[in-house]
Amino acid sequence: MDTDVILFLALLAFALAIAGATAFVIFWPLTLIHIRDRHPRLGEQLGPGAFLRPAALLWLLRGGYRETPDPNLSALATPARISEVVILTGLALGGVLWVVGKALG
Repeated sequence: MDTDVILFLALLAFALAIAGATAFVIFWPLTLIHIRDRHPRLGEQLGPGAFLRPAALLWLLRGGYRETPDPNLSALATPARISEVVILTGLALGGVLWVVGKALG
């Protein structure tokens, strides 16, 4: 495969990560506001500044919101989780493809 094609695919993977980030900054704050308003104990568990707190992001990634029987929380947290997975996947694929492209070129 040509180096330019590999680097183009890496660029597309990074674009995918950016699209995931866009969805993440929409759904994750809405999820946190819902948690603050409806589930104060869970909010205390996630702690202040949960938006970029590693423990809160890991809680979201593992699907910890499913332990709370609230369909509205699940409806907000599921797209946030999917977008977090898309961000991580896009960054990982883009990084690998970029390294491969640089190694071949």
